[in-house]
Amino acid sequence: MAEHPAYPVGLRLTGRRVVVLGGGQVAQRRLPSLIAAGADITLISPEVTPSVEAMATAGELTWEKRPYEPGDLTTAWYALIATDDPDANTQASAEAESHRVWCVRSDDADQATAWTPATGTSEGVTIAVLTTDAKSRDPRHTARVRDAVLAGLRDGTLVAPHHRTRTPGVSLVGGGPGDPDLITVRGRRLLAEADVVITDHLGPRDLLAELPPHVEVIDAAKLPYGRYMAQEAINNALIEHARAGRSVVRLKGGDPFVYGRGMEEVQALAAAGIPCTVVPGISSSISVPGAAGIPVTHRGVAQEFTVVSGHVAPDDERSTVDWAALARLNGTLVVLMGVGKIGRIAETLIAHGKSPDTPVALVQEGTTTAQRRVDATLATVDETVRTQDVKSPAVIVIGEVVTVGPGTMA
Repeated sequence: MAEHPAYPVGLRLTGRRVVVLGGGQVAQRRLPSLIAAGADITLISPEVTPSVEAMATAGELTWEKRPYEPGDLTTAWYALIATDDPDANTQASAEAESHRVWCVRSDDADQATAWTPATGTSEGVTIAVLTTDAKSRDPRHTARVRDAVLAGLRDGTLVAPHHRTRTPGVSLVGGGPGDPDLITVRGRRLLAEADVVITDHLGPRDLLAELPPHVEVIDAAKLPYGRYMAQEAINNALIEHARAGRSVVRLKGGDPFVYGRGMEEVQALAAAGIPCTVVPGISSSISVPGAAGIPVTHRGVAQEFTVVSGHVAPDDERSTVDWAALARLNGTLVVLMGVGKIGRIAETLIAHGKSPDTPVALVQEGTTTAQRRVDATLATVDETVRTQDVKSPAVIVIGEVVTVGPGTMA
């Protein structure tokens, strides 16, 4: 007799009793979804993993520290059986059958009355994948199918053009440090939905090639000591296109609120009554050092790190940075936009007590195929920048963490 395929259904478990037998890795993987569904969860197991114990401590479930006993499933709506005792699993499965409780078994799917699909969620849509052929029931296959569908939904490639969703107003998106793969999933999806993209030169440029032909791309680059689009003009462009009913993405490098003037744009949009969604990005201040093998903190070396802008020299009256205080810190100093002023920055730090031998690393074009790391000390960094022709954009790391990882100074 041919096996019939499973009938897919979505269980609404809010406030309903769910029993989980076993507190190991299977339970640890499945519990977050049950908690998110609002289930009233009773977990029965003599022992649990630390993560499961943390869920119980937080009040997300009730943990009964004992083995399974007959009668545990009497009032349950749904049961997950995942103990390491085959006899207990069989007995519990039989009890679930007698009480008409939908039951999943981690050890023997053929003896279960329900199967757990490979699931994932994207913007309010849940994807659940089940294998219909019992002979090829491979959870890795269903997971791969799920992942492929989710990836398409998240980056917009599975949405037909005439069904393309649109987010009204403006989305302020942090594009990350440069590698197009380091933008967030939400940021990539919003790009796929955009009518207009206003981008910086530090944004992930490779992503622009993926935009449909109808998308208008506006260059809002602010090149160091060169051409730039005034901030007021950027604000006006955001407002103009949003008021015209277009879906606008303001694509920035790194994170919008880390030296990105993101709040200025949010304020301008708010004053104009334009809705704005902020999508954080991976800041170059930590990601670029990491990509170059430099941890901004390290046990026994640095317990803190400070990020400062170096586009204004320490002796400039516009500077608001307390360089004397920074020189007294024992942790890591990360300087953004500081290549052109690094000589005066180094002199100032040394003058206020920082050792001239303090290690320095400059990471140019971090996370991209053009990434380059140049090492120096505070005493030599100015000359090194000139002789090695270090250019912006580059992240400068000052401190002992420079010597911790691979690729350090000899």
